[in-house]
Amino acid sequence: MRSPELISRIQDSMTLLIESSDELRDLDQVLGDGDLGITISAGARAVIDALTDLPTDPEPAPSDVARACAKAFANANPSTMAALVAGGLLAGSKVWVGCEDVTTVEAEAFIRAAASSISHRGKSQVGDKTILDAMVPAVDSLADSLAANPQVATDGDLALGALGSAISSSAAAVVATRDLQSQRGRASWLQDRSIGLQDPGATAFLRALEAWRDAATGERGTRAAVVENL
Repeated sequence: MRSPELISRIQDSMTLLIESSDELRDLDQVLGDGDLGITISAGARAVIDALTDLPTDPEPAPSDVARACAKAFANANPSTMAALVAGGLLAGSKVWVGCEDVTTVEAEAFIRAAASSISHRGKSQVGDKTILDAMVPAVDSLADSLAANPQVATDGDLALGALGSAISSSAAAVVATRDLQSQRGRASWLQDRSIGLQDPGATAFLRALEAWRDAATGERGTRAAVVENL
């Protein structure tokens, strides 16, 4: 998709993501400091506004769109998660330099770069019970779909199927975070008491993927990994 469609899809998905703010707040009150719902909702609204104000003549490049999202998200809320997400978006924008049409190939590269940035800046890795536990399985699933059938990059139906597989992989990983002990951030203070609780950051990424899917289809899909322990 070119930038006009990309902007519209991002704005629609951010509107849907805001609906998860209460769930994310509740999760974060149990495992963190309770501000994740505000971080996500404030960041999403800031992104929507920033893209509305983005000049359209000449048409911005996808990398410009991503940079605008990063700046807006960072300025919306002074939280650690906001800084990590904004850094990830900025890292993703760099792999889009020179790109005019975003396909599943570019999406995979973007998420991979964002995950690498979050890992480096947050000094975390898969298994530490963070957002990475949802991101890496999702992007690995996208990579597997592309390797199995390169037409996923150009066929809309196949791309949507690949997204569905990525969501399933991410959802399973989110549920699996309940068995992990938090190793980073305020949640790590709970030590073994964090076991049995679902990671809010990983859940936020899953909800973002689901919102992206629903914005693409115009229909509300299944909300995976329903929290049962609040």
